[in-house]
Amino acid sequence: MGFITGCSFIYGIYLIVAADRLQIEKRLKQIKQKAVPKHEINEELQRSFFDRVIRPILKWVSLITSRFTPVKKRVDLEKKLLLAGRPMGLTSYEFISLYYAMAVLFGLISCSLAFAARLNILTQMVCGLWGLFLGYFMVELYLRMKTRSRQEQISKQIPDVLDLLTVSVEAGLGFDSALSRVVQKVKGPISAEFSTALQEIKMGKQRKDALKDLGSRTGVEELNAFISAVIQADQLGVSIGNVLRVQSAQQRNARRQRIEEKAMKAPIKMLLPMVFFIFPTIFIVILAPAVIQLIENLSK
Repeated sequence: MGFITGCSFIYGIYLIVAADRLQIEKRLKQIKQKAVPKHEINEELQRSFFDRVIRPILKWVSLITSRFTPVKKRVDLEKKLLLAGRPMGLTSYEFISLYYAMAVLFGLISCSLAFAARLNILTQMVCGLWGLFLGYFMVELYLRMKTRSRQEQISKQIPDVLDLLTVSVEAGLGFDSALSRVVQKVKGPISAEFSTALQEIKMGKQRKDALKDLGSRTGVEELNAFISAVIQADQLGVSIGNVLRVQSAQQRNARRQRIEEKAMKAPIKMLLPMVFFIFPTIFIVILAPAVIQLIENLSK
């Protein structure tokens, strides 16, 4: 009884002295045990598989690859990513990690297939090397396709954008305000690039420098010609409305010529599937009955 009384007395003193710390620990324990809010779970599940799984892996791999990646290669890849619109929001180091990851993945798949087919060691090594090359080439091909698709989309939007700029400037808006109107009304990569240029101008960069950077980020000849005309008009004090009107007419003529060029190429492009897919089917339908009858007559 004396021992129990002494322990109870000591425990009571401890509760009184450490009451604040015990309350904090209890609160922290409740916070840790508290269930994750439902909206946070939904937000996490709404994210793509790439953002939830692949991107963290690429970030971890980029910490390793960044140590032995040449600076020149990183700079060149950064320019390619700018032209492609920075697909998937990846940095240059993360995209280099994607190069290596795809090369290793395709190499392992090729070696596994060669091993499953019971090929010799030399053939397995050759298949592995081809897999490495194929994985690297697939990433490079994806980057080129994204760049080409983005440039074609910008080229299609340029005449409409110039028309909107011309109307806005002739209505009394300044050039920067007209660009803001384009950003509000037009959707697509050209709108995003104009928005970036406007932000750079607001941060203190000169207009001509911001427009030149815009042209280098897109690599579209039509847009670079428009930017050069705007910069020259700004330096010479020429009316920007007249310049926009002339550029709009020129860009529409250029788009019409591109459409006519594609229309002239269409018959030549259609010749290949006709020769290899349509003509053989027609020959089979026409000649098969005659061949069957000929075989039956010869067999008699």
